[in-house]
Amino acid sequence: MDLSGAAALADEYARDGREPELATLRGEWADEIEASARSDDYRKRAVAYRAIAHFRFRQKLELLRRGLEDESPVVRGSALIALEGLSRAHPGNINAYRPLLHDLATRDSNVAVRRLAIVCFKNGTPAKQTIVILDAIAQDDDTDAEVRKTAKSVSLLLVKKANRK
Repeated sequence: MDLSGAAALADEYARDGREPELATLRGEWADEIEASARSDDYRKRAVAYRAIAHFRFRQKLELLRRGLEDESPVVRGSALIALEGLSRAHPGNINAYRPLLHDLATRDSNVAVRRLAIVCFKNGTPAKQTIVILDAIAQDDDTDAEVRKTAKSVSLLLVKKANRK
């Protein structure tokens, strides 16, 4: 079995609530995830970061930072997908990466990475600074239309969250 197959199995275990099996699988694949995340091959790095989410590997959150700062947009995207998945159950994860997410959402050269960074904010707390940044992105005519649309919808969601408190 390769890392992708193990990640799929881990995801199945997590969805089914099979924690003992998931914990065993984490132990067996932890070193492989670390090694793949440090590979010279961007495809291996991308698989490693996606695997972190499938394994629900909260102990590897700091490793995600490396992925968010990777030179490859594919790897940054995979790390963002992992962060978004992990933050569904733990919104504090977004707060820990908020400054980096702000930077990715506003400055990344890849449109897909920008959109993924913006989507991550929906799982976090409705921080005023984030809402201001998303509103600015949504109103910037020089920004890709899909990025603007995503920023607007996430901003509205965060404003609703803030108003419920």
